[in-house]
Amino acid sequence: MFNLTRRVFGIGLLAATVGLSFGAAAQDLKQLNIGYQKTGLPVIARQQQVIEKALADKGVTVKWVEFTAGPPLVEALNVGAIDVGWTGDAPPIFGQSAGANIVYAAALPSNGDGEAIFVKPASPVQSVADLKGKRIGVGKGTSAHNLLVAALEKAGVPFDQITPVYLSPADAAAAFASDQIDAWAVWDPFFAIAETRYQPRVLARSSDVLKVNTYFLANKDFAKAHPEIITTTIAALGEAAKWADQNRDKVAEALHEVTSVPLDAQTIAANRSKFGIFPITDEIVASQQATADRFYKLGLIPKAVRISDAVWAAPGN
Repeated sequence: MFNLTRRVFGIGLLAATVGLSFGAAAQDLKQLNIGYQKTGLPVIARQQQVIEKALADKGVTVKWVEFTAGPPLVEALNVGAIDVGWTGDAPPIFGQSAGANIVYAAALPSNGDGEAIFVKPASPVQSVADLKGKRIGVGKGTSAHNLLVAALEKAGVPFDQITPVYLSPADAAAAFASDQIDAWAVWDPFFAIAETRYQPRVLARSSDVLKVNTYFLANKDFAKAHPEIITTTIAALGEAAKWADQNRDKVAEALHEVTSVPLDAQTIAANRSKFGIFPITDEIVASQQATADRFYKLGLIPKAVRISDAVWAAPGN
């Protein structure tokens, strides 16, 4: 899924491969701070050092900052603690509704088969419809939150007829283990870890109910000041995506090396992952807008948002 079709992506790829000079703005920057999670393309990019190599001739080093979920990553972007980062579909919507200083820089594939709602094998819950009246662990404002909302909607269960228990992945794992929640909605590698421990019954996956993307985001002020760094970084992520697609047998080990998540879980996650990075199209904006409108209708975000207002316009576009 390596697809670079707009001029900005072509500019970035050229910059990354032949080392074009972009002027004073790039020279003034000394360090790029990247937020990442425990799986996905940024982990591959870190393991392969492709961004470091692309920025080396500009005198820019890279600092990687790990987050357990998208919402705290978006908040770090908002305050400028990191410059760019990768999240699922919901975190930037919650951030934009709260006035976060962020922009969408590029789109990546959905979590797809690697995000699910599941229960333990002995649970009486057999379907999403059976979640009515149940306690479901989920990270508030995460992509799994969107999965839960959409799956319930598809099953005809009003959101106010379940009890969402908003927990971080680590806390949700503990609650699931001790049966303090009836079901858990989460993404890889936490989903994959749960599969290795419990062989859970999967009620729904993102690929069953959603057509969404994940996103590479940037602090709005940073993107304005350093557009050439953004395009170079996107191009380098594209190179990491090509490597992942051409070396599927090595992806799990690469993920394990960076994150220390057990290799068996990362192997499960890697085998169902899709890698790529591409421009944000009108269709992607419309899909993300539909998600934002659903959250607002349910009262999950404080105000309506217009996704197109937060889409980054790169130089030349």
